[in-house]
Amino acid sequence: MISSTYGDKLYVLDANVLIQDPSALFRFHEHDVFLPTVVLEQLDEARQGTADLSQNVRQVSHFLSELLEHKDHHQIEAGLDLPGPARDSPRGRLFFQTPELTAPSTNSDTGAAILAIAIDIDREHPATSVIVISKDINLRVKAQVMGLVAQDYYNDKVLDDVNLLYTGMADVDGTMRQSSLDALECWQDDGRTLRELAPGTSADLTPGLCIRTPSNEDAGIIVREVSASRTVVSTAKDYRDKGQAVWGVHARNEEQNFALNLLLDPDFDFVSLLGTAGTGKTLLALAAGLVQTFEEKRYREIIMTRVTVSVGEDIGYLPGTEEEKMAPWMGALMDNLEVLGERADQGEWGRAASQDLLRNRVKIRSVNFMRGRTFLNRYIIVDEAQNLTRKQIKTLVTRAGPGTKVVCIGNIAQIDTPYLSETTSGLTYVVDRFKSWRHSGHVTLHRGERSRLADFAAESL
Repeated sequence: MISSTYGDKLYVLDANVLIQDPSALFRFHEHDVFLPTVVLEQLDEARQGTADLSQNVRQVSHFLSELLEHKDHHQIEAGLDLPGPARDSPRGRLFFQTPELTAPSTNSDTGAAILAIAIDIDREHPATSVIVISKDINLRVKAQVMGLVAQDYYNDKVLDDVNLLYTGMADVDGTMRQSSLDALECWQDDGRTLRELAPGTSADLTPGLCIRTPSNEDAGIIVREVSASRTVVSTAKDYRDKGQAVWGVHARNEEQNFALNLLLDPDFDFVSLLGTAGTGKTLLALAAGLVQTFEEKRYREIIMTRVTVSVGEDIGYLPGTEEEKMAPWMGALMDNLEVLGERADQGEWGRAASQDLLRNRVKIRSVNFMRGRTFLNRYIIVDEAQNLTRKQIKTLVTRAGPGTKVVCIGNIAQIDTPYLSETTSGLTYVVDRFKSWRHSGHVTLHRGERSRLADFAAESL
């Protein structure tokens, strides 16, 4: 017999919710939260190791330990008060599956045990709305089939709809174009033409925003500074001209041109590139890094990293050093280095020497060993950033020391990490949070430039 008294709503949490967000216990405001015993057992199994998810589980254990401190069995049965968002705000309570709340289970399946206890509570407390919260879509389907209310965990979503994600680009109408031409002031700085716009033209503008102009011959403008008193923009350089090639690469469309402008500008410490396969994200990032490392001597070396998430079955243990273990995951890097290392005036021996030189200045590092490091004067490329969680992306970006530039590239339509989606990906998170910072830039690439076969396959398959 279930004797506990619950509020109007009782949220039964799955373990994957707490693994993804340790603070989920405190995200339900004035409503009550329930943790089945099987969830605690699953958390106990997942706490071993040094991975971020294991660290999240240990954080959950610390939260629970603090809530249970100096509490007796009767207090636990009555529910533990959860801290509210404000001191005087309504508080929910945390309930555990005590011996009096034991529900029958036909097997040892975790999902079945969660549903069994939820059904038991729902039956004994018809006045309470029991809601199962899980990142597992199959569990939510089974819960709804059994007559329970089931929902995804929404608090970790950056946006309600991925179509609302900041694109980093905008089109300009005639009024805006006229204001940029008839600027209040115009001056040169480090080879760039800067313009101060007239008051009233800064609405909806953010630093780093790339603005297309009506004339296709014009490379467009980039917003440099936005404040209440003034808006400053600069004219973008045109890298579509083969005479302005970057390490032998020139932009094939407006999007790529804006991307190269942001990548080559030392004023932008953080640049993110989103786009489907074949839009040139990795090639552009590497080409810009090579120019600034070898020719301009702005950075000591290029560091490339990515999270090791398999698309299919894992191939097992990989022998060798850190760089050798990461090599199979860096096929995109090797492919692009091969392209960038070829020069028309080089013979076979010259190309081989160029490849060796490039590989010596491009270091491959694992995400697992980034914590605690500080990179000085480095050009860091985070590949496949859509597979990173918010905590992982924060760990990587905060490794940057003075003189370091971080470039995050990825495609949020190709997420291979379990329980991550387009709206909860670390890449989506960092794009949204950095859009208003004056030293960051973002471009969403749409046009594929790999080959006509790849373009047709991307559109048709």
